[in-house]
Amino acid sequence: MALQKKLEQQRTEAWIGDAVLALFARQWILEQDAIPPAERADAFTQLTANQFLASFGDPTAVEAAIGKTYQSEGLQAAFESIEHNYLPLYLKQRNNRRKTQGNHRRKNKRGSA
Repeated sequence: MALQKKLEQQRTEAWIGDAVLALFARQWILEQDAIPPAERADAFTQLTANQFLASFGDPTAVEAAIGKTYQSEGLQAAFESIEHNYLPLYLKQRNNRRKTQGNHRRKNKRGSA
């Protein structure tokens, strides 16, 4: 019974954490001049996807940690936690994707000439 209660608490915190992460992601993306409007949805998906969160462990546990921070310390603390703990890897992955896409475009241009 205690395990079920713990899992239920984690899911509740994760549900809140998911919402906080989504709000952070949208706000952060809108502040980025380097992300044009046409790329905002993709950036949002990449930053909030379970695949990305799995880089830090179980995605539900990651979202629960965000939710717990929000509940105990407030929105600003949760945003700072996301910015400090998760955003650096997202930025690294985004930069790597841009490099890969750039290399792919150059190869296609050479091949079609």
